[in-house]
Amino acid sequence: QVQLVESGGGLVQAGGSLRLSCAASGRTFSNYAMGWFRQAPGKEREFVAAIAWTAGNKYYADSVKGRFTISRDNAKSTVYLQMNSLKPEDTATYYCAADASSWSILEDDYDYWGQGTQVTVSS
Repeated sequence: QVQLVESGGGLVQAGGSLRLSCAASGRTFSNYAMGWFRQAPGKEREFVAAIAWTAGNKYYADSVKGRFTISRDNAKSTVYLQMNSLKPEDTATYYCAADASSWSILEDDYDYWGQGTQVTVSS
């Protein structure tokens, strides 16, 4: 089992920045690819970003490319999502997830999920 706990969400004005963190415990963190997803009210959960075990491969949704950066610190068992130039449409609950096989943009490929952290961007 892997336990994931997100933090760092909050209320920010459009154009601002936030950094989300996801702390993992349980099995060896470096064995897992990690992803961030988000779900806005009334919408389905969508892929945001993913990072491979060794952080060599990263992938972003088109909607966040150039504004968000995913990174990981295996020594701290933590994955981060740096979010810059935030827009009101980025408002959502953000979830991190762990994938035991390989990084993926598909929600169903992930094995473990955190409880989420709320990000609200005001205009």
